[in-house]
Amino acid sequence: MFVGHATVAFALVAGLASLAGWDAERALALGVLAGAFGLAPDVDILYAPVGLVGASGPLEAEAAFWAAGNVVHRSVTHSVLVGAVGAGAAGLVAARTTVSRLLAAGLGLGLLAVAAPDGVLAPVVMAAFVAAVVGLATAGVRRGLSARSVAGTALVGLVAHPFGDLFTGAPPDLLYPLDVALVADRVVLHPDPTMHLLAAFGLELLTVWAAAIVFLHATDRRVADHVSPHAAWGLAFAAAVLFVPAPSLDAPYRFVAAALGVGMVSGAGVGIGVDPRHVRAGPAGADRRADRPRLPALDAGMTGLVAVSTALVAYGTVYLVV
Repeated sequence: MFVGHATVAFALVAGLASLAGWDAERALALGVLAGAFGLAPDVDILYAPVGLVGASGPLEAEAAFWAAGNVVHRSVTHSVLVGAVGAGAAGLVAARTTVSRLLAAGLGLGLLAVAAPDGVLAPVVMAAFVAAVVGLATAGVRRGLSARSVAGTALVGLVAHPFGDLFTGAPPDLLYPLDVALVADRVVLHPDPTMHLLAAFGLELLTVWAAAIVFLHATDRRVADHVSPHAAWGLAFAAAVLFVPAPSLDAPYRFVAAALGVGMVSGAGVGIGVDPRHVRAGPAGADRRADRPRLPALDAGMTGLVAVSTALVAYGTVYLVV
């Protein structure tokens, strides 16, 4: 759910800002900041590369990476209580007064004090989290966002993040530092391990679709104008059922990497000269759309997204049949 943390926060904030009548540039700026805040809790994974030291191969490296990262992953930074405090600190930093900065520093030190009893690594990770929040709040100010806007985007990103982790791995410590397990077990979407993985992957793709649709709506664009026929290559991924062992959350990365690879290849096809059908005759506003500059990255991204979605559906359908 790494990407999903950012895209769901972007979609929520940018979408609501657009519905509230904010102009596209400002709504998208808010969405981008919310998405960045949505990634901030995962600074706790920065410790994971330590596990790669001495690994003898890709499989051992993969296991060692997560073994090291899970020492503190989804704990101190994945609490809705810590997220709410972090959002308050972000708003105070953005207020840019002496008093507000002192209060923000007090909240930051308070978070470090809360993590201190849990060993050496916990406060280090919390310090990285506080630094990320301060850095993002400062970036929001430089973009001309108000303290209230910064605090609101931070709250959405930081508090929404841990709920995206309920479907993969161990559930986060939602109420840290309280010794209360709000959710004790992972949310199972399907009793079959492979179908659960496909469903979780599908949820993440839905968040990406939500973000894409919000962006296209805000900029008055259409999905069909940015999708190349190369997206159909995703259908070929169905054959992976016959040649690749059924994946699960115990080893999802090779499956996910292969599916994303299909999307990258499909998107790359757009960049080498096959343009999507940008404007079709008939609908109102078509002439106005024709005047817009082409966005190759958007064409490639939308084509890749459709290809990955197609690959997931094709694989899942064949898996159920076979």
